[in-house]
Amino acid sequence: MSHDPFPHHPRPPHDASPPYPIHPTYPWQPPAPPPEPDTRRAPRRPAVGHHSDLRLLRGAYRRQRRTATLTALGYFVLFLVLSAAGPSFMTSTVTAGLPTGLLLALVQVPVTWLAVALYEHTARRRLDPIAERIRRQDALNARREATG
Repeated sequence: MSHDPFPHHPRPPHDASPPYPIHPTYPWQPPAPPPEPDTRRAPRRPAVGHHSDLRLLRGAYRRQRRTATLTALGYFVLFLVLSAAGPSFMTSTVTAGLPTGLLLALVQVPVTWLAVALYEHTARRRLDPIAERIRRQDALNARREATG
């Protein structure tokens, strides 16, 4: 005869969910049933700006990022290639005692500043007007939604 360790607790049928909470620390209990999927849809929100504006902003940002990155990294890669491929060129002197390699290394700082300035210039000239237009459209949509 089998001994029931919990005689005062009725056992639920296998196809019914238990009336007590299921704790994962008790391995003899059946696994919890999966949660029911939420069938409600989220309320539709108005689009932020026009899709074409967002596409323009993404494209302009991508071009800006590529231009600034290629400016700074391109010069650095050129410096590395010249250092590896042309050591005699890099050790030759430009003026009395100033080797070409040192001069090109010092020019890296202004080139990086140029890349940052180019990044900011294109942001102000191309990205900021598009972003401002999207912000204005979003504020207009929010006001329309608030009024009714």
